Amino acid sequence: MTEFPTAAKIKPMQSPSKTERRLLALILALFIILGFSYALLTPAFEASDELWHYPMVQHLAGGNPLPVQVFDPALAGPWNQEASQPPLYYYLAAALTFWIDQSDMDAVRWLNPHVDNGVLTPDGNNNLVIHDPAADPWSGALLAVRVVRLASVLLSAVTVYLTWHIAAETAPDRPEIALGAAAINAFLPMFLFISGAVNNDNLAVLLASLAILMMIRIVTRRRIGYFPVRAREWAALGVVIGLAALTKEGTLGLFPMAFGTAVVSAWQRLVADADRQSAVGGNNPVYTRGLLPALGGVLKAMILVVVPAALIAGWWYYRNIVLYGDFLGWSAFIAVLGQRGHPASLIQLWGERHGFLMSFWGLFGGVNIPMPSWVYTVLNAVMLLGVIGFLVYMVRLLVSEVRAWRGGNASWFARLLRIVERNFGLIVNLLFTAAVVYGLIQWATTTWSSQGRLVFTAISSIATLLALGLAGWLPRRPATAVLGSVGLFMFVVAAAAPWLWIQPAYTEEPASGRLNELTGVEFDGRMRLAGYAVEYGDPRPGEPIVVRLEWEVLREMDRDWSVFVHLNDPVLGRPIAQRDMYPGGGLLATSFLEPGQRIVDELVLTIPPTAVTPAELEVAVGLYDYKSGERLLTADGTDAVPLATIPLAAGWPYPNSVSQFFENGLELIGFSIDPRRVIAGETVNLTTFWRATKPLPEDYTFFAQIVGGDTTRYAAGDVAPIPPTSGQQAGEIFEVSFPLALDAATPPDAYPVIIGLYTRTPDGGFDRLQQVTPD
Repeated sequence: MTEFPTAAKIKPMQSPSKTERRLLALILALFIILGFSYALLTPAFEASDELWHYPMVQHLAGGNPLPVQVFDPALAGPWNQEASQPPLYYYLAAALTFWIDQSDMDAVRWLNPHVDNGVLTPDGNNNLVIHDPAADPWSGALLAVRVVRLASVLLSAVTVYLTWHIAAETAPDRPEIALGAAAINAFLPMFLFISGAVNNDNLAVLLASLAILMMIRIVTRRRIGYFPVRAREWAALGVVIGLAALTKEGTLGLFPMAFGTAVVSAWQRLVADADRQSAVGGNNPVYTRGLLPALGGVLKAMILVVVPAALIAGWWYYRNIVLYGDFLGWSAFIAVLGQRGHPASLIQLWGERHGFLMSFWGLFGGVNIPMPSWVYTVLNAVMLLGVIGFLVYMVRLLVSEVRAWRGGNASWFARLLRIVERNFGLIVNLLFTAAVVYGLIQWATTTWSSQGRLVFTAISSIATLLALGLAGWLPRRPATAVLGSVGLFMFVVAAAAPWLWIQPAYTEEPASGRLNELTGVEFDGRMRLAGYAVEYGDPRPGEPIVVRLEWEVLREMDRDWSVFVHLNDPVLGRPIAQRDMYPGGGLLATSFLEPGQRIVDELVLTIPPTAVTPAELEVAVGLYDYKSGERLLTADGTDAVPLATIPLAAGWPYPNSVSQFFENGLELIGFSIDPRRVIAGETVNLTTFWRATKPLPEDYTFFAQIVGGDTTRYAAGDVAPIPPTSGQQAGEIFEVSFPLALDAATPPDAYPVIIGLYTRTPDGGFDRLQQVTPD
């Protein structure tokens, strides 16, 4: 049975055995090997925000001053929002790479104009940049990226080592917990991926972990035989927190953690002094006498922490006030990064949990290269078991502490301190994790930043808590087996990721066999569409259409042409869906291609939910210049080649199913429109289908209008349904039909149909019902 520490079992952390040291060394060695593989196999600028972090390094390595952030994303430099980040990591990276000629950055950092950043796609186009196959990865900016990446892996190796120490302090006499926490940290695929990238998180996480360890040790090392905390311990903590604050603003939560540590340390001194006086005088301890010195100790400790931290990082936050009007500089950061249209609610953030968990475990590239779904299922199950196990651990710990409290003979003040001392590591890890998660929630309500990797600032604490949850409540032997199994599984996944999922995403697939549908259509004598295939199942809104294209290069090109596939609605005379990318799944610029080269592309279109049925949709393909919009022409002068017609049949039970909610429990569930193509003076028949989700309180009048871009009304109709809506019961479905006669002067164009409903007010006005969300 697992034992928990009690008042009689307060022991200092034991020195690790030779076996434990060897296992830790193995974990660290494997982490470095894996980290280097991520750093070397992930193409430059394809690691999350490295695209923006590296330009800061290159700029400072050239001896330039810190850039001043702008409030217009169109005018931001190549560093984008990262110029708002504290600069310590960038300065250190610049010091490592200043000797490298990085003037070719703009050439090798060639942005993919069509990238699906943050979007999971079935047809590739994941690459953030276009990679020249002739570029030398060991020179210029590409060499600088690799140097900083490898150095970042070493920084993260120190973080893993600190995680082991933090877990060892949190669960003394449980070496399997410390090794398990280190393994969870080391073999977390997303942590390895970020560690092998140019990213200031790698230094921020190390410094945050070091500060957490220092705080824990200030208290736990004085559980037995109190001795005063030396000024240099507080000052050293202040230096570390200052360095962290100069690396990432997300570490500012370390300041209140330091204050809490100072309070507990003063508490220890107060109890120790009172116990000493009691032993000399033979009386019960009196704590009030030492209260003022204890408060003075807290003040002294915080001065020793804040002063060096302010000297190190204060200038940066003062600069933010001068330049941007707020000490964090968030106004400029958000102006460049962008923000949500409206702050997200907790319900909305909960709806983003799947993406959050994926990007915590491992979502590579520009948050667009996933692992197989079963991997996430297993890892999420591990986390769920860890959470449940942690609750069991906490309940058993609480029971143990209650017994210790009842069996103690010291004052309540001293007994409470002993509880805090015994569990100080656990308390610090919980509070710091909660602070980081709370900060991310606040940030994600404003920006589109609900990514799991953003909690890595507290990764040492998270790994420790997860290890405790998985095995802290188990006896030693099964605990070792559980943590060993989890660590082994994570290692296998982490080792496989660069080879099975990351590298293949940036490797052009070899051209397959020839496609059956042959065309031989040439585009300006540069590219020939030799063949194609259009594949689909039951075509209806929301379903995919797979288009495979076989290209042959006819001659060298000095311009870069993009492939487009359009799904055209002939009635509208425009595309209702399209897919654009460079050839080769987005990897190949046409200026790289050689005559005779053959490429087979696969592009996937999705029939949009707004597609109106029935319809005959046309699939067309062509080539165009992204910068100018110019299209390549075929021999007969056309700029697109039709490939297939997709029959889009009317849906069932309604031709066009929708779900739009209005006030008072009314839902629009479908519509039909016939005919879709008319001329001025003819009539359009619109039928709408409605469902009452609850008894309707009033009689509503429904309206439909055909309106031009200048708000000119070319057709309109108002209908009061029979029976009236006040007679509709919950769940009832009813139709409302509108014959919409177009004005004889209606100019040819595609027009929207607008519908709604209203009641009349006592003064003869109109009270329109507003659209609402389902909840």
